[in-house]
Amino acid sequence: MPAQFLLNVFIAVLWTLISDETELKFTTLVTGYLVGIVIVFLMHRFFGQRFYLTRFFALVKLILIFNRELFHSTILVIRHILSPKIKIKPGIFKYETVLKGEWEVTALALLLTLTPGSVVMEVNPEGDTFYIHGMDVEESKDMLITSLGKFEKAIMEVTR
Repeated sequence: MPAQFLLNVFIAVLWTLISDETELKFTTLVTGYLVGIVIVFLMHRFFGQRFYLTRFFALVKLILIFNRELFHSTILVIRHILSPKIKIKPGIFKYETVLKGEWEVTALALLLTLTPGSVVMEVNPEGDTFYIHGMDVEESKDMLITSLGKFEKAIMEVTR
């Protein structure tokens, strides 16, 4: 991935230097970078890796998924707070993940902890099981598991 990015930057700089202009312009550098994206995309199979911008787009997708889940869980928590009678049943449940590696497990734990109504209490030493406290386990456990599945898929797209 870094080699593709560096080649793209090299193409952009080379494009800027070869252009027949009396002064350096930022637009020429951006044009060279865009031309470099096309060239690197056509050559990325020779690197033996996927195209480097796919990881960037996967990261943007992960951020959008997190924002959507954050919005939904916030609405759910606000609905519980504003209801006249509190009818929640907090609890702890176990979730086994398919993620491997410290970065992936940490990212999943942080994303889940940042969404209101749930907290990752503990991760086992192998990193494949989470113990999660939910604000209302009966109502929101299925929603939490769905969110975890979406997060896992998006994290794997970014890291693998």
